[in-house]
Amino acid sequence: MSHYNGIRPNPAGDYPQIHPTAVIDPSAQIIGNVTIDKNVFVAPLAVIRADERGSDGSVAPIHIGEEVTIQDGVIIHSHGGATVTIGARTSVAHGTAIHGPCDIGEDCFLAMRSTLYSATLAHGIWIGMGAVIMRATLEHLTYVPAGSIVRARPDAWAMRFVSNKEKQYMDEVREAVNQLREDYRSLWQNRSGTD
Repeated sequence: MSHYNGIRPNPAGDYPQIHPTAVIDPSAQIIGNVTIDKNVFVAPLAVIRADERGSDGSVAPIHIGEEVTIQDGVIIHSHGGATVTIGARTSVAHGTAIHGPCDIGEDCFLAMRSTLYSATLAHGIWIGMGAVIMRATLEHLTYVPAGSIVRARPDAWAMRFVSNKEKQYMDEVREAVNQLREDYRSLWQNRSGTD
């Protein structure tokens, strides 16, 4: 559901494919070979941009799974020929930067201003505020503390698992954003009905 033209093709002619149940803020920019699944919420000033051509001349996709939350000021981009995938129900908090290639599993939590570059995250991972994950693979349920720098798998070996308290917090955030998405959907539908 959108009401503006911030959704547009890239120079290769790829146009975003957005499920009709997704809620996209009018100030967000969705460009090129981007697929957004059902019930995704994209907040103000987010940029999801798949426009850089690979060596074969095509643009690799960015795929956002069901019920993913993309908060304010998030930037998602990729090198030519490299994909970005974000698994279902993952929360991407304010100001996070994701630069592909990246493969992010389901039910992850990326806290404010975290940065991922050429990273692979299994499911259920917690990335703390301001953490940097660069050229690394993290196993499921890894907890990365705020401010950490993870540049290779050994950097993550000493990290603990996500606790039940953190899992509960992740669930609470997901529920709150799902409610917010539905509130915006109702607001925009009501406006459309009165125009």
